[in-house]
Formats: sequence, C-alpha cells, structure tokens
Amino acid sequence: MSKLQNAFNPVDFRKNGHQLIDTIADYLEEVNQAEMPVMDRRPPDEALEDWNQYISHNNTSTDFYKKIIKHSMHLHHPKYMGHQVAPPLPDTMLSGLLVSALKNGSGLYEMSPLSAPMEKIVTDFFSKHIGYGNEASGFLTSGGTLANLTALLTARQVKGFGDIWNEGNPEGKQLAIMVSEEAHYCVDRAVRIMGLGDAGIVKIPTNGKFQADISQLEETYNNAITEGKIIFAIVGNACSTSVGAYDDLEAFGAFAQKHNLWFHADGAHGGAAIFSKKYKSLVKGIELADSVIIDGHKMMMTAGLITALIYKNGKDSYRTFHQKADYLWENSDEEWFNLTKRTFECTKFNSVLEVYSLIKNYGVDIFDEYVTYTYDLARVFSKMLQANSNFEIAHKPESNILCFRILKNGKTPTELNELNAKIRKQILHDGKFYIVQTMLNDAIYLRVTLMNSFSTIEILEELIEEILTISKQLNF
Repeated sequence: MSKLQNAFNPVDFRKNGHQLIDTIADYLEEVNQAEMPVMDRRPPDEALEDWNQYISHNNTSTDFYKKIIKHSMHLHHPKYMGHQVAPPLPDTMLSGLLVSALKNGSGLYEMSPLSAPMEKIVTDFFSKHIGYGNEASGFLTSGGTLANLTALLTARQVKGFGDIWNEGNPEGKQLAIMVSEEAHYCVDRAVRIMGLGDAGIVKIPTNGKFQADISQLEETYNNAITEGKIIFAIVGNACSTSVGAYDDLEAFGAFAQKHNLWFHADGAHGGAAIFSKKYKSLVKGIELADSVIIDGHKMMMTAGLITALIYKNGKDSYRTFHQKADYLWENSDEEWFNLTKRTFECTKFNSVLEVYSLIKNYGVDIFDEYVTYTYDLARVFSKMLQANSNFEIAHKPESNILCFRILKNGKTPTELNELNAKIRKQILHDGKFYIVQTMLNDAIYLRVTLMNSFSTIEILEELIEEILTISKQLNF
C-alpha cells in the first residue's frame, strides 16, 4: 500500500479519532475547573521556532493533540472574557468533524443535497424569531464582514440606481450610507470595497450611551444631501462592538421608510437577543429592517464561522449578483436550493449542520438560556464595580459587554490611561484571565465580554481582586 493510500487507512483513523475525542473530553473537564492558564502566552518568534522544530519530530498523535491544546487560547475557560467568540458546544464539534469528513460544498444542490434543505430550515428559524413573514429568506455565509458587504451590495442594487452590477456606480453620483460612529469597522471596509470611498460613509454622532443619536438623524441626512451625496442605506447596531450598545432600531426603521432607504441591522453579536425572552426588547424594531445579520460563532456557540444573512423580502437576495455560469447551473431562475446564486462563495462551506443540530437537539431554549445568562452576568458585574470606589464603568451594559477602568486619586487622564494599559498587559502576561481593552472618549478602558456559561460571580470577584493587586504591585 502506498503512502497516499495508507493515509486513508480507516483503522488508523478510528484509533486516532478515539484518542482525539478522549483528549478533547479530558480537556473540557480540566478547563472548566479554571486551574490552567487561559492561554500559554509566549513571544511570536519563540512560538515560530518551536513549531519549526516540532514539525520534524516523531511524536504520537495524542502528544500532537495535547501540544495543540496547550498552546491555544482556551475559550472554554471560565476566565476567558476577551473577544466576542463563544466557546463552542460539543455538539457543534462533532458536526464539524462530520462536515470535514464529507466535504460537501453547499453552494450547489447537486454537490450537497443535504445542506440546502437544512439551510432553508435554519434561515426560516431565524426569520421567524426576527419577526419576518413568509416572504423572507436568506442564507449562511462566512462571517459578519462578508455578510454586511453582501447586504450593502444588495441595498445598492435594489435602491434604484440602475444595473450597478453590470454598469458600475452611476457616474457623477456619490452614493453613501449612514451608520453610527460606533459601527464595526467592517461596515466602513464594505463601503470602500464597493468603490464609494471615504465620502461613502456618513457617520451618525452618538449619545452618552454610545448609541446613534436619533435626534441627529435628520440633520446628518440633510447635511449629506447638501454636500451632494445620495444616501441609499442606513445601518443600525444590534449591538455595537466596543460597548455592546443597541441602536434604536424602531427609529431607524421609521427614518428609513420616510427617506426610502435600505435599513440593514448589523446583529452580528447582539442579534441573538431575538431568542431571549428576557432581552428580546433590546432588538425591538429589528423586524423593520430590510436585512439582518446574526453570527452563530458569537452568541450561538457554534464552532465554525457562521453568519446568517436574512432578507425581509427574499427576492431581493437574488438581485445582488447576476452572472452566467453554465458549468454550475442551467439558468438564472430564483432557486432556493442553489445558494451560490446569492452568495460570494462558490465552494461554500457546509456550516449549516452545526446550527441545525443545535435546533434539533435543544430548540430555541439553548440560545435563550445562553444569551440571558451572559447578559445577566454583565449586569451583576456592573453593580459589583459600581459598589467599589476604585472603579468606574463607562456605560451600563445592555449586552454581555462591559467597559470599566481603575481609578486613582490625583492621576491625570494620561496617567490613568497608562495605568489601565499596564494592568491589562500584566493580566495578559500572567494568563490567569484574558480581557481586552478599548478607547472611549480618549480614555483607555478595560473591556470584558462574558461569553462563558461557566463564568460565575465568584470568578468576577477574583478578577476585581486581581486588578487591584496588580495596581498595587505597579506602585503607580
């Protein structure tokens, strides 16, 4: 048997597969006890040299698996409170293994008769909880950046500027969108990719809660029109990345209707509040949006990079791209089962199985419980910080994101920035916790995103003590 044929040996696969599952299960038991570091931090050059040497070593598969785990970021660790990436549920790990084994691309029905029906069921599930009618539809794509770009391409194509897909942007017209100052950078990137340049972004000022200031919508719009810009879309945050603030989606919907704009809701992180009975009011008005995106890998605990892009009028999703591809499909008709007609991806990863399996095995309750627990925890943490005179919160949390900083009497704003940055750097170095930082109104704040259902009040108390201890050690 050749080396190539032997690489497909099912006996070895079975043995290694069982070892891997056992290794991951042991890891999940260990990491939930929070006794290991959140990450094994080492300099990039050191890590590069280590892996360069390791590639020629003769190690067992189990040793390899354990080494990978050791040097990874541990999202399942209850003290991981960094970026907006949820610890994946075991169900999605197993689904991902099956998807990788079969490798059926989901763009064409004939290549994957499994995924298209599943994707329709999953996107209908999203549509229902958004509050859309039967005419809604959509698809899954690879992340919020690509989903936001696709939605804005649809908006430009639909909003009456001719066939931009074939003819390009209308000559002599500066198209633009309106979006909060707190919008994710990928919205700005999407507009620039569309060839609209810096002038294509019209920023809506924010209020003291870091939400788009609704009282300034009309003035912002009229100023843009006076400058010769043509606004074709408005994007609402549900929620923003820095502080997790929800824009007033009802007001956005009414404004969009008044001015005949496409209303897009960027719910990459906070859109999953549609599943929470307690917090669904945060996204009141999301059903008015022409398009909505929600990430599975953020607040739905999928392992893969999964974003749902749902259109209020499903027919709009077919207007984004118009191309002939005789080697892929026979005609240009609207076909829900040939998804590549509506997506960027041709070899579209079959990510739907992860979400489908969660809906099948747990129903909406699993998402409701997760969103509600993490959002509740942020509110508890906020009260804990407010009760401690050493701390200041930047905002009252609306989601599971909270920004705060340590204070010291007599310190200048610059010195406070330096102190909080050094504390975060030391926390990173020690590895007991993983938190990040952000800049708000020229001030550095520590930032947590509470993504783990095993994080507790006791762990948050420990984080507060850790920060205070480091602050004293710095003797700042």
